[in-house]
Amino acid sequence: MLLKASPPALPINLKLSFTAVSNSTFFSSNNFCEIGAKSSRRAIVAAGAGYTKRSLDTPGAYELLDEESGEKFIVWGGADDETPIPTKDVLQWKPSKKDSRNSSAASEDDAAVSRPRGAVIVLPSPVIKGVSRSFERLRAGRVRDLGRVSSSEKGQKDANSHSGPNVSVQEETLLAKQNRSNVMKDDDAADIDSISSRVRESKLKKLNAAGDFFSRKSFKDVGCADYMLQFLNSQLIAYPSHIQAMSFPHVIEGKSCIIADQSGSGKTLAYLLPVIQSIRQDELEGLAKSLPQSPRVVIIVPTAELASQVLRNCRLMSKSGVPFRSMIATGGFKQKTQLESLRNELDVLIATPGRFLYLVQEGFLQLTNLKCAVLDEVDILFKDEDFQPALESLMNLSPVTTQYLFVTATLPVNVYNKLVENFPDCQVIMGPGMHRTSSGLEEILVDCSGDDGVEKTPDTAFLNKKSALLKLVEEGPVTKTIIFCNKIETCRKVENALTRSHKKVLPFHAALAQDLRVANMEEFCQTRLKDRSLFLVCTDRASRGIDIPGVEQVVLFDFPRDPSEYVRRVGRTARGAGGKGRAFIFVVGKQVSLASRIIERNRKGHPLHDVPSN
Repeated sequence: MLLKASPPALPINLKLSFTAVSNSTFFSSNNFCEIGAKSSRRAIVAAGAGYTKRSLDTPGAYELLDEESGEKFIVWGGADDETPIPTKDVLQWKPSKKDSRNSSAASEDDAAVSRPRGAVIVLPSPVIKGVSRSFERLRAGRVRDLGRVSSSEKGQKDANSHSGPNVSVQEETLLAKQNRSNVMKDDDAADIDSISSRVRESKLKKLNAAGDFFSRKSFKDVGCADYMLQFLNSQLIAYPSHIQAMSFPHVIEGKSCIIADQSGSGKTLAYLLPVIQSIRQDELEGLAKSLPQSPRVVIIVPTAELASQVLRNCRLMSKSGVPFRSMIATGGFKQKTQLESLRNELDVLIATPGRFLYLVQEGFLQLTNLKCAVLDEVDILFKDEDFQPALESLMNLSPVTTQYLFVTATLPVNVYNKLVENFPDCQVIMGPGMHRTSSGLEEILVDCSGDDGVEKTPDTAFLNKKSALLKLVEEGPVTKTIIFCNKIETCRKVENALTRSHKKVLPFHAALAQDLRVANMEEFCQTRLKDRSLFLVCTDRASRGIDIPGVEQVVLFDFPRDPSEYVRRVGRTARGAGGKGRAFIFVVGKQVSLASRIIERNRKGHPLHDVPSN
């Protein structure tokens, strides 16, 4: 999530931009050409004293043209005709090239004499390459007034740009501090600090324009404890996403919640941060403690891969100043090892529905100490035959005060109705990207129907899609590509086609042994290829909540069976703040019009299916 942004530009209507380099401030090279273009539409007024005076669009400013040398000056303040024109000594003043920290008191005094601290500030037209101390002495009140015009222009420019900001929030914060250190510590220091805070907000607006990802609140604002902030700092996470900021206050208060937002919005931390802080706080206050076979938090997930991902997040947290014990219980691993781990003191258990039901029924797991139950990817869980009895056991055996959190990227109406029927007091928290694809995603529709007059069969459709796929992968090396198929049989055919073309392919589906699936996913996540491409050929098992870094594109070789799966598949790329990626959707026959409608709804910002009313 690293982006890059320049430090705050001085908000004036000249489109001037600033870049902090070694505590120096520079002007943009095209500023005065733009000013001239604007002023040419204004009337030219004879100013006398060898100058021609031109009015500018910016309130309180005008331009002077030296009739002898042709040199231009921009003058701030006193734009009315009765205001005397500054003397040539003032107009010809050049800023000192010495750093303010190293300059002597005498040079400061000289600058103060030659450059009055009134409302009139003179900017020579040529590009100044040095420290512009005149701007550092600009009255904060005037900066505020001019900023209202500039910030709206800059915001509109950023909104019209398709490329998001390219600086991280951490870098932005550092640069803002550097900019504040350059400002003269005079009577306007308090106002300058307020300007810096507004600049910080404008940077967050830029980040939000890129992907509507970050909240304006900080983690401290939403209620994170110091030890949680220590963990977040260790992971270079400076600001919460929208769903994290929205859900934290409700979860920390112990309310049952439905937490829903698009793929890649940070939902795992949205529930982990407040839940872990809550059980940690109980422990510090002596209200609860860890017990064997009796976890305080149970997290139920649809797949073993997602369970491993949640466990990694828990382990990172416990190693960064938030001590608690966590483990997973899933199929495909040695049952004996999991039972031995349960006999130790335990805080968080992450399990799949089948293994959770087995542990409860066999008496290996007690729920009397349970404080919170999290059901991650709840819409997928409802499709698991073991989930309904697992949920009933959870509700029957846990205390009535247990908090329930239902987390999902899509919330179909039938799933929503089931949840509110059983949990009528549940708080519904929906992020801004609910049922929508990422703003950084490029969707490309590929019609593989074939030529008219040719017989349309499943075999011909597969051949057409295979031909399109091979052409796509030959275009150039793409580091990581995920290819989704509806059936395991199709996965194997695609894998064979790519292997014959000498491509590195990793299969990922239910027909593979658990340890092989884990190994393939681990290799795909950790590989950093520069001149080669790596392909993960999979079923929807890979779309269920797994966060895979560095995926540049996904290919929907088979069109998904419902819109929810479409959102999940394409959500494996263009994730997080400013994330970019491409999705190639292969379609045949009637799928062409259906896919076109889905893509059109995405472009208009409409959800792919009805959003439940809350």
